Amino acid sequence: MNNNAVIGQSGGPTSVINASLAGVIDGVFSSREIDSVYGMNYGIEGFMNEQLIDLGREKPDVLAGLRHTPSSALGSSRHKLTEDDLPVILKILEKYNIRYFFLIGGNDTMDTINRVERYCREKGYDLKGIGIPKTVDNDLFGTDHTPGFPSAARYNMLSVAQSGVLARDMQKVDKFVIYQTIGRDAGWLAAATALAKRKDSDAPHLIYCPEKSFHKDQFLEDAEKCINTYGWVSIVVSEGLLYPDGTPVSAAQEKDAFNNREFGAMGGSSVGLNVHRILHDATGARGEFQITESLNMCAVDRAVPLDVEEAYGCGKEAVRLALTGESGSMVTIDRVSDNPYRIAYGRTALSGVAVRAKAMPENYINERGNFVTDECIRYLRPLVGDIPEYVTLEKHFVESK
Repeated sequence: MNNNAVIGQSGGPTSVINASLAGVIDGVFSSREIDSVYGMNYGIEGFMNEQLIDLGREKPDVLAGLRHTPSSALGSSRHKLTEDDLPVILKILEKYNIRYFFLIGGNDTMDTINRVERYCREKGYDLKGIGIPKTVDNDLFGTDHTPGFPSAARYNMLSVAQSGVLARDMQKVDKFVIYQTIGRDAGWLAAATALAKRKDSDAPHLIYCPEKSFHKDQFLEDAEKCINTYGWVSIVVSEGLLYPDGTPVSAAQEKDAFNNREFGAMGGSSVGLNVHRILHDATGARGEFQITESLNMCAVDRAVPLDVEEAYGCGKEAVRLALTGESGSMVTIDRVSDNPYRIAYGRTALSGVAVRAKAMPENYINERGNFVTDECIRYLRPLVGDIPEYVTLEKHFVESK
């Protein structure tokens, strides 16, 4: 019997995670060393229940359509492995003669692969385990950026650009608009909204990332200055924003199985709502808050072609690495140049990625902590595609008679 492969998807999806799945499937199909490729139905939890999908029986047009289908086609999971899970997983690997183990996900997912691959090695079972990067947060170590981030960055950038036009024109009603992005430990998505800005008066005016503490008094000073200058203010905040004493601005206290703080519905209030309250209480002005939560994880209509291509490429590269005998690694995207933009695929050890979050470099956020720097813009610009430009009426007023 030939060796078989299994592929799973974990954590929150992205608009291009299925492109990586397609890359793995195509890579396996073109291989003579792998007989069958199975999909985990709902991640490692489904695998432990032997819920395996025979991907070789799917129709070709369905597999081809994965590249432009949002969310996680196999179903996802956020299960944290226990020591008792590992013998169960090994037993199933042996039962189905699975020798190639692929997971698409973030740093918690890389922890899962790392533990499974190491356990199998200790038990003398030959398994090639390769991680395929995925996260809209862009917080994985070892890679220039993660598949899924460029499309989510574009989603947020366009949302802030368009809501900024709305807020500008509605400034006689609402003096401020607050947009909240995903970003538990890193402010990459919040930072990306800066690409919407072409001139000083454009949104966003202020960006707050979790890498720097949120100072309430400084925030109020900066926001009121923008209102006095432009007549309104556009503010972007990351969900993981913290006060100087480490208290979450969201007031979230609950944590998941990986000890990550839970935001949104489970975590009580939200950053966007609380910052809205702070500004309203200080100024008495009306304003809006916009919280998209997971929408940027499934907005395939805003997916960047470059992102789709790189996600697919990471999937194929994972298979190539495994077939050369590589194991215990994650595929990486290494930037060769900014202009013209060029990348190469590489690899990094799973142990250096697992359960860690890559923050933005210190020089990517300005000293006051309320916007990004030119270095950050240079990094982001090649990733998000064309940036739209909206017109503004010159408003030639009729002279009063």
